Amino acid sequence: MTYRLVLGLLATAVAFTLAGRRLLVLYRVGALAQPVAPGRTDGAGARLRAEVVEVLGQRKLLQWSVPGIAHVMTFWGFVLLGLTIVEGFGALFVRDFALPFVGRQPWLGFLEDTVALLTLASVVIFAVIRLRHSPRREGRRSRFSGSHLGGAWLILFMIVNVVWTLLLYRGAQVNTGYFPFGSGAYASEAVARVLEPLGADANAVIEHVGVVLAIVVVLVFLVIVVHSKHLHIGAAVANVAFARRPRALGAVLPVYSGGAEVDFEDPGEDDLMGRGKVEDFTWKGLLDFASCTECGRCQSQCPAWNTGKPLSPKLLVMALRDHALAKAPYLLAADDAARAALPQALRAQGERPLVGTVAENGVIDPDVLWSCTTCGACVEQCPVDIEHVDHIVDLRRHQMLVESAFPEEAGIMLRNLEHSGDPWGRGSGQRMEWAQPLPFEVRVVGENGQDSLPDDVEYLFWVGCAGALDDTAQRTTRAVAELLHEAGVSFMVLGGAETCTGDSARRMGNEFLFQMLAKANVETLEAAGARRIVVTCAHCFNALANEYPQVGGHYEVVHHTQLLDDLVAAGRLTPVTPVEVTLTYHDACYLGRHNRIFAPPRELLAAVPGVRLAEMPRNRERSFCCGAGGARMWMDETLGTRISHDRAGEALALKPDVVTAACPFCIVMLTDGVAARLGPDPAAPVEVTDVAEVLLRSVRRAVPAAASETAPAGVPAIDPSGGTTP
Repeated sequence: MTYRLVLGLLATAVAFTLAGRRLLVLYRVGALAQPVAPGRTDGAGARLRAEVVEVLGQRKLLQWSVPGIAHVMTFWGFVLLGLTIVEGFGALFVRDFALPFVGRQPWLGFLEDTVALLTLASVVIFAVIRLRHSPRREGRRSRFSGSHLGGAWLILFMIVNVVWTLLLYRGAQVNTGYFPFGSGAYASEAVARVLEPLGADANAVIEHVGVVLAIVVVLVFLVIVVHSKHLHIGAAVANVAFARRPRALGAVLPVYSGGAEVDFEDPGEDDLMGRGKVEDFTWKGLLDFASCTECGRCQSQCPAWNTGKPLSPKLLVMALRDHALAKAPYLLAADDAARAALPQALRAQGERPLVGTVAENGVIDPDVLWSCTTCGACVEQCPVDIEHVDHIVDLRRHQMLVESAFPEEAGIMLRNLEHSGDPWGRGSGQRMEWAQPLPFEVRVVGENGQDSLPDDVEYLFWVGCAGALDDTAQRTTRAVAELLHEAGVSFMVLGGAETCTGDSARRMGNEFLFQMLAKANVETLEAAGARRIVVTCAHCFNALANEYPQVGGHYEVVHHTQLLDDLVAAGRLTPVTPVEVTLTYHDACYLGRHNRIFAPPRELLAAVPGVRLAEMPRNRERSFCCGAGGARMWMDETLGTRISHDRAGEALALKPDVVTAACPFCIVMLTDGVAARLGPDPAAPVEVTDVAEVLLRSVRRAVPAAASETAPAGVPAIDPSGGTTP
């Protein structure tokens, strides 16, 4: 008894020392990071709910049924097996130690044994999943591609060791008469029956050795966890608690330096512009990196990775985490002399550029950084609330604002935004050409003596750059204008006073240009007295609704599908003409995943007689990106296959007559994808159009299909002049 107590306490002291030293290093590295932006602890109720739902309830993991169930079994197995760890340490001092109050209840013994067996079952499930979906079998398609697989197998091995050593000493306790449970612990009793023929003395030895062995296994497990990616077992709990709420989607955070927002009108000399070194990240950023489970759910949903590009959100986070740990000795060195005394390998880690090519020994390759569409699929899927998009944008900001290193073709778009207020460089003079074919006048703020919105105007119609200047998007703009006119909704537009919201500039990392455009637009909107705004572009919607409040613009912003859905529900628009088509709907990332607008477009389509809606396999929260977000609209795809072609292929597999979306960027990309998939002379043309155009064909009497070369057979067509026949 004395020997096992001494050995148990000695093992505990050694393990706690090793684990404590590691945790101290991690804490010191985290202390060097930037402070977080304000608000990370606001909304205690929401954060507590997140802990209950995401940590205790494992909600995100359960979206992946079999792996999710296995993870729930493992998680709760370890939570409840924590009781047996207490019992094991207690048994070092008292052979028949039992937990206070409930420690001898049969139901507790039954629960502990059941949990132990379920934990073993979960290990088997994980092993099968990892073997079936291993990179050797699936290659790049495997969500485990690039993960530290050896460490994962070691953890599964250690879980097995925890369970069998637990059952071993408990079975021996049953035979020696020191087991705290008289009944209920059926698995331990089964082991006891196996051990019983060995005799009392042997069982006593097995009990003593087994207790120490079980404790040593748990302590070794602890040391492994804090020295491996399984640090997420503890880090994830904190990460969920400090995550952006309700989710790290929608608005991109402003540029922060030292915990305060950078004033771009008068920036400080020492202000950080994005993240140029790993220690430039906030401690929440480092916590993100430490929380990564390497499960690959983000990678499996990433449009860049799935089309052969080098970006994997998982590998990006892993690279940043591994670099932070490798750089720790360099960062924690007392002074330059101490750094110079470090081995060459450690000095090299400390001096590595955060973003750079392989030849430059960079941690993150530039192609990785610029492949991101900021679609948010990674953030949506991450079970531990890692904020991948924020980190990518911050890395881009440093490359853009400090290094002036960004894709050349994006420079054209940025210059056009700066000088002309739109990505094409067309200028304000052409912003009202879309309205010329309409059979009614579109009122413009600033014309006819109307410098602000009159009281009778319900909405300011924010047309957007695409809606005003792109030929395809102009059709959508006219359709929405006609529908609003038909419903008796009074609206006005800004015309030439409207400029780009700056969405693409911000996601490219040019925060300075975004601030300039956004503040100019807010000034224009305030002068116009705008309070209720309707938009057709998902990116404009996101910027106006979620990001303009950061620069003082607070408005009630609705997407056109929301407003039109309300108008149909209220009976102000009545779809009557059947539109006999099979149709599929593509969820725009910045409308759906980022802003949770899923129902209105579908309700509109369901209200149109004759429409047969076929859903793509990846829809709503799991919708696959069109490839235009993150300013990728303005950059050529030279790596892998085109994202838009993959998404178009998924749509065409349903054999639709029409592919719809509710964002001009998506329509441009899907039009290209459909054309590429079908070829120059398709036997069965497929139209790509906005939801509003489909609704308009039903609300107003349509012209014959022959009036439009783009409409498939049976689809009432939009009049080539831009209107419909009354």
